[in-house]
Amino acid sequence: MNLPLAASSAEGQSSPRPWVLLNRALTLYYGCPEMPRLSHYFLPRVLHEEKKILYLDGGNQISPLLIARFARERGLDPSVFNCLVRVSRAFTCFQLTELIRRVPKFLETFDATVLIVTALPDLFFDEDVRDREARASFEHALEGLRSLAALPLSIAIFSDATSFKTGRRDLLQRLCKQANEVVKVEARSGDGLSFTCEKAAPLLSI
Repeated sequence: MNLPLAASSAEGQSSPRPWVLLNRALTLYYGCPEMPRLSHYFLPRVLHEEKKILYLDGGNQISPLLIARFARERGLDPSVFNCLVRVSRAFTCFQLTELIRRVPKFLETFDATVLIVTALPDLFFDEDVRDREARASFEHALEGLRSLAALPLSIAIFSDATSFKTGRRDLLQRLCKQANEVVKVEARSGDGLSFTCEKAAPLLSI
């Protein structure tokens, strides 16, 4: 999937720079099943500037092969990119919450300027987890994200929450409320995607 772009103004304004992350802000990208792969396309610009990325991989979605391809396309050895990305994986909602809460600790030894989180709140829709426990864990995750607001960190969350049929969809609404910027991503004909900014923040990009 090459992910060509298409502008959209359905419910909000089209995002003028969809591959640019906002500085010191939390941006939520949601809306289509391609979200796990889409997160990778934000990496090359940041990595090419030799900035470090902390990637909290909910659901084991990161693709080292795709990252290596990005490096080769830019005439770089993949090991260059690998040194700039630290990946921590979570397979349950509880693990993802714990990783979010440990971000300040991670930053003590890995001075990342970008935090990427995938499958939030998707992992919290697991029907094997009791509703009360899932919601309590999610609240702790939100608290963890709020505690990062004072740090010089750009946060991007990628969610496929709208693909789930669940009574916990309100968790996505709570995340939208907390985010500084919300961008809805929708599939178009062919491989096209549209980016619609539903909630805007000042354009302080990195």
